[in-house]
Amino acid sequence: MANQQQQQQSSSSSSSTLSIPQTAPAGGLTFTQPPQTASPSFYKIAPGQLVTFGWNFTALLSTPTHLTVSAFCPLNGNTYPVGPTDGVIPGNALSVVWDLYSYQQANSQTPLAQASYTLSIWDDRGPTAGISPGLFVPNENLRFALYTPQAYTPLASGWNCPDCSSASPNKVAGTVPIALITTSLILILSGWRLLRFAFSGVTHEER
Repeated sequence: MANQQQQQQSSSSSSSTLSIPQTAPAGGLTFTQPPQTASPSFYKIAPGQLVTFGWNFTALLSTPTHLTVSAFCPLNGNTYPVGPTDGVIPGNALSVVWDLYSYQQANSQTPLAQASYTLSIWDDRGPTAGISPGLFVPNENLRFALYTPQAYTPLASGWNCPDCSSASPNKVAGTVPIALITTSLILILSGWRLLRFAFSGVTHEER
């Protein structure tokens, strides 16, 4: 009886595999959130700031059992699981939500860096699975960046303007000759106009 069940399962598996034409394109996904562009999207590591990655499947003829989503940071070499379940989500999922701040609080030994990341998604065959007709191909096409907002500093708490304070004596000294030249030009032009008007008036009276 057990042998018959195994044969039936093997036959079922074979027929399922043979049902995918060898000429079929490999399966994959296209990102919809954020849209896949040349410029990476920036996300803030702060309370209540949830990041959603969404996609649509393309040419997928065999739905994976699970998908694994991770974020690789080339700055520190760390790979971070994306989502609330250590990066493992159902194979038919079309999105994953990542609470950056909660992850940061729970993983102080491997904190998220303020840097760029590559989002990686693969099925049960692993991140290095080859290209097969109708099956999911590992995807590493999405780039994004994370940053931490700076704390607010009131003006009364000693905020200063580095560009204003550090170079003010030299800059002020450098602007004095320019101001003198400008003033001199204005005076010369004004005087010339007065002389022209005066000369024109005299000539008119003589006529």
